Amino acid sequence: MLVALVLATACAPQTSDTAAKNDEKRGTLRVWLFQEVNNKPKEKVVDAAVAAFEKRHAGADVQVEYIPVDTRAQRIKAAFNDPASAPDVIEYGNTDTAGYVKDGGLADISAEFAAWPETKDTDPTARTSVTVDGKVYGAPLFVGVRALYYRTDVFGELGLEPPASQSELITTAKKIRKAKPELYGIAVGGAYTYGAAPFIWANGGELAVARDGVYTAAVNSDAARRGIAAYTSLFGDDNCPAAKCASMGGNATVTAFASGKAAMAIGGDFSHAAVEAGTVKGAYAVVPLPGVQPGSVAPAFAGGNNIGVLRSSSHRTLAVDLLKSLAGKETQSRLFDAMGFLPTYMDVRAGAAKKQPFLKPFIDTLSAGTKFVPASPGWGRIDASQVLPTMFQEIVSGRKDVATASDDAARKMNAAFASAG
Repeated sequence: MLVALVLATACAPQTSDTAAKNDEKRGTLRVWLFQEVNNKPKEKVVDAAVAAFEKRHAGADVQVEYIPVDTRAQRIKAAFNDPASAPDVIEYGNTDTAGYVKDGGLADISAEFAAWPETKDTDPTARTSVTVDGKVYGAPLFVGVRALYYRTDVFGELGLEPPASQSELITTAKKIRKAKPELYGIAVGGAYTYGAAPFIWANGGELAVARDGVYTAAVNSDAARRGIAAYTSLFGDDNCPAAKCASMGGNATVTAFASGKAAMAIGGDFSHAAVEAGTVKGAYAVVPLPGVQPGSVAPAFAGGNNIGVLRSSSHRTLAVDLLKSLAGKETQSRLFDAMGFLPTYMDVRAGAAKKQPFLKPFIDTLSAGTKFVPASPGWGRIDASQVLPTMFQEIVSGRKDVATASDDAARKMNAAFASAG
């Protein structure tokens, strides 16, 4: 069914040309931003940025809607095809840039980005995340990497040290579960692609490899299968029961940790506010997620979100200025204070690191080397079709072994890459 879905998506008509003909200087601008686990602090920062924008632009009114991350693909794709109901400005994941540009949904703001003085301090990696074929299609909002959150009280009580290798992570999780069956040793999710990917990368595997600009799935290589086997070994009654954990995504695993139901979780710097708001406040610490070799760091996904303007916006000038309010230095600094989101401006990030020592394990993870998803429009289809979560869920449910499930996932991925061109 998933193969059919991928192929159906590939064969669907391309997004129609919805570029706006007008550039109105008054009226209502609609904004879609992502709903966070603990969204109230984000809302306060956004409200301040919007108020400053509305003060600068008499006659302009901004309406902000927070949308679930898990259903973003369907809603944003529909918006690209229906300008009448589409927002003017969106938050989008940096993995979606290439696909959204191919769909014709995002406006090219290269000239405005180049003329914006603040962008001279943008992290080059973050700048790359909004760039396709040399053109800029948005502004970076934050960068993010994941590391290992763990309960210091639980570890202290059981006489445990933070795991220094992947095998230690697995055995430590199961020791905790045995000693404290009311807890998950580590909260893991079958729908948590970016929590699982470091296990693949740490074992020398890749999600896909590119040759002459053409991507081929690599999740069924021997190295990738070792990582898949390691991650899926954490699903079971001896750690995180598949019946409960197979459907969990990243937010659910962080929520389990923050609410005191797990002794460990793989969470981002952007998860800090949610954990601080939970019952484990004051009783946890963070270290880089360990790799295979003792003392090594598992490569993390170099994630993050961007802000973009839709080509269909009939308020382009206003929308770009609103983008600057939402993704500018002042807002990013406030989002760091409120949510722990790592700024994309190098000077603002340096200031944040001095203010908050909790950033150290995440910066250490960045320094150890990160990975990114395939820079292909096909990745958006793979992600939206839940190809990798389906693979993990098939394995932990016992329906398929690692070899069969990874072969099936590779076929679906290759179909998506081929259809994307």
